[in-house]
Amino acid sequence: MTPAQRAGQLLMVGLQPTGSSRALAAQVKSQGLGGVIYLGGWSNGTSSMATISARLSRAASHGLLVAADQEGGQVQQLRGAGFTRIPSARTQAQSGVSTEEANVEEWARELKRAGVNINLAPVADTVPTSLGAANEPIGRYRRDFAPGSPSTNAKYAAAFVRGTLAAGIAPTVKHFPGLGRITGNTDVTSNGITDSTASGSDPYLAPFKAGIEAGAPLVMISSARYPKLDPDNQAMFSSAIVTDLLRGELGFQGVVITDDVGAAKAVAAVPVGVRATRFIAAGGDIVLTAKASQAPAMLKAIAAQRKSSPEFADQVDAAAARVLDLKSTLGLAKCS
Repeated sequence: MTPAQRAGQLLMVGLQPTGSSRALAAQVKSQGLGGVIYLGGWSNGTSSMATISARLSRAASHGLLVAADQEGGQVQQLRGAGFTRIPSARTQAQSGVSTEEANVEEWARELKRAGVNINLAPVADTVPTSLGAANEPIGRYRRDFAPGSPSTNAKYAAAFVRGTLAAGIAPTVKHFPGLGRITGNTDVTSNGITDSTASGSDPYLAPFKAGIEAGAPLVMISSARYPKLDPDNQAMFSSAIVTDLLRGELGFQGVVITDDVGAAKAVAAVPVGVRATRFIAAGGDIVLTAKASQAPAMLKAIAAQRKSSPEFADQVDAAAARVLDLKSTLGLAKCS
């Protein structure tokens, strides 16, 4: 693969229901993009989504990662005929671990029928009971399995991972190293997004460890701040968090993906291209942007930094290899 093709593998761009799948397919083909994500809430059922997924996938020369946020509750991007109305994680945790695993497998099979191969779930964040719904990104929407209990969250996150894998879909454990202790939602604000407690020995890391041990091939990194882990950088731009903690201490060797860096207010002050290069330099792999229009700026920045830094070029190549390994595992690409 050419350097440009390798860079393209590292971008996942968003498609809204109001957007044109044909236009995005043309962009995937011309820019060699590696992934797309369905955003904005789709209600047209599995059959229609399968048609769109096939159109997009045909445009990719090295297979296409097709993702959705299908957690349940208020975070379920795909609905309509063929999709179960999935309850919130809080409600899922009332079913028992074995039932959860079986239910998740069926929900994941619905994604497979829709041409989706990655679910950006489960949430592995733990919200302290003292914070509750005041935690805007997780607690407010009941996205955690059990408030204040990392051990219960670990059991259900692992069950979600196992059920998803059983259906041939790749699950994503998120949002490392945890959004449970902050108050602000990183999608809509840059305030209240600092967790001053999290450390390398944080018990709230247990659900992430459990998801990884259950076989999760992807981990999503948050854009919040964790000064005890890295006083200078947001998580997705931190080699101390992505490389040292996640890959080193927790032993994760799979694909690391950002939370959205397109529309999220938490990274609005960072130039678009730099959002991509800083994440890759920290040890990350897939840059997720809700705005497909940002891809050219990101590809240009990656190319420029690659030319000036042999170390960065090696990081791009390693990231592309991890993405292609994932695609090979999913039967999307052949690696020789």
